[in-house]
Amino acid sequence: MGYKNNIPRHIAIIMDGNGRWAKEKGLPRVAGHRAGVQRVREIIRAASELGIEVITFFAFSTENWSRPAGEIRVLMGYLEKFLDRQVQELDKSNMRVKIIGSGAPLPQHIQKKIKDSEDKTKDNTGMIVVFAINYGSRQEIVDAAKKFAYSVLEKKANPEDLDVESFKGYFYTAGLPDPDLLIRTSGEMRISNFLLWQLSYAECYFPKKYWPDFKKEDLEKALEVYRTRERRFGRIDVEQENN
Repeated sequence: MGYKNNIPRHIAIIMDGNGRWAKEKGLPRVAGHRAGVQRVREIIRAASELGIEVITFFAFSTENWSRPAGEIRVLMGYLEKFLDRQVQELDKSNMRVKIIGSGAPLPQHIQKKIKDSEDKTKDNTGMIVVFAINYGSRQEIVDAAKKFAYSVLEKKANPEDLDVESFKGYFYTAGLPDPDLLIRTSGEMRISNFLLWQLSYAECYFPKKYWPDFKKEDLEKALEVYRTRERRFGRIDVEQENN
């Protein structure tokens, strides 16, 4: 039993190692981020060709605001350029863009570009490309609890009716399947406040390559590893139990 012959419907990626990649090459950290943006483009194309339905990139966490101001400005600049240029390409490819995370304190003009990107691609039927921007999973869970509490106060929900499936509807990721596979590059083995609820039963893959070096063939290797895993979702393997 399991999903050995299947590809994951939803892949989530923590793009780690941009700074270390740049440092090892004697380059400024921003060069690593620039290379990382290019890698996002390649992996989106590769994932679509491989038949992935949803791919989520951890682009900017709520904790990233503690980085040097200059680095944050560069990251915001790359984000703005991506929304200006690449969203058009995704739209032409019939891909849908979805952004998860909290709006503030993102600059207002970037918040508007985010909304425009989602609106522009909302009717597309191809792969869904999700960017977690100003995202923190603990905050997402708190926000979901608040949304449910307000629904109860407004007599739109009953506490006794709340279960796991209905609670998922209050998350930023409402309507999306949970990730089947988490990839974190650079060899680090943490999930760093990323999709804590949604990753409950995901398979995890931690390649040692830095994100700027993670290419299509590396994604294919991740899928090969995924196919060898047996996902039981808390159940036992009946065949092994009987042998």
